[in-house]
Amino acid sequence: MSTTSDVLIVGAGIVGAACASALVREGLRVTIVDAAMIGGGATAAGMGHVVVMDDSPAQLALTQYSFRLWKELVAEMPADCEYDPCGTLWVAADDEELATAQAKAQSLRAQGIAAELLDTRQLAESEPQLRPGLAGGLLVPDDLVVYPPCVTRWLIDRTPGASLRLDCAVASIGDKLVVLANGTRLTAEVVINAAGTAAARLTPGIPIRPRKGHLAITDRCRGFIRHQLVELGYAKSAAGNAAESVALNVAPRPTGQMLIGSSRQFGIESAEVEPAILRRMLHRAIDYLPGLGRCNVIRTWTGFRASTDDKLPLIGPWPKTSGLYLATGHEGLGITMALGTAELLADMIIGRQSQIPREPYLPERVLQNA
Repeated sequence: MSTTSDVLIVGAGIVGAACASALVREGLRVTIVDAAMIGGGATAAGMGHVVVMDDSPAQLALTQYSFRLWKELVAEMPADCEYDPCGTLWVAADDEELATAQAKAQSLRAQGIAAELLDTRQLAESEPQLRPGLAGGLLVPDDLVVYPPCVTRWLIDRTPGASLRLDCAVASIGDKLVVLANGTRLTAEVVINAAGTAAARLTPGIPIRPRKGHLAITDRCRGFIRHQLVELGYAKSAAGNAAESVALNVAPRPTGQMLIGSSRQFGIESAEVEPAILRRMLHRAIDYLPGLGRCNVIRTWTGFRASTDDKLPLIGPWPKTSGLYLATGHEGLGITMALGTAELLADMIIGRQSQIPREPYLPERVLQNA
């Protein structure tokens, strides 16, 4: 039995790293345990989009809170974190989606977030590579993109009070206890399950479903687009429970490459790239950006998002296990929500009031709804 920390964090992805940073800042001794490496899993597979989303009031509150924390942090980031304040351009294909853009603009502006509606001509001037005839769009100029694996490593490197146990698979989590696959037992007053899709295996009863996604990156096509481009139908794809869907989501990288998403699949366990869904995703992107077909795709990969039925993460104490806190279920917003999640958890563990209401994210809600 080993007790060397106040807090044990299971998962060295960006959420676990952010939690470690916040808790060490509070004077706690923290150990991070991961079956593989820093910034692997969904963190390594993500697009790195830091965006305010308003699909529900609770989602808006957490993404906006976390976004503010990101803005405070980006000035300190080293170059390899690839911070890019490119903004998001939500593309409306028709009048129905343009009405969605107008409602989204109103929602964001009500929170003091800059949002500019574009008509057909303004959209074409802003992004000439988009196909002609689109209805318009919504520009959210302050959204940003980072490179998640390097940001995760940087968060941990700048947290010298956190110790690491990598390549250590976790067999189970109990009352103030983590048992490694090799039989080692680690104890702490607080255990945080930030293991993404693996969280459900380690804490039976939490309703996490893995949602597979494909990504592709091109060779260098510098200047091809200026903003992260997302179709307004993406929100329906992300929020829906369809077994399979694709949507336009393309981001410029500082290297001049284009990062292309996105797909969503439930009920798929294999991490292999599936040519059929990848083809659909790429054709979707080329449908909006015909010139993208001239860029060569040089690498493809997949990842698994940890999703919940109500599309909100599980943040806070798990009532069934003493000393256990959850930080999982962020779906495709783990990068965006990481810093806000960490602050909420730190507030709960330290015992102080949070900057935003914590109730919508508390894991106890899934027991009440069971």
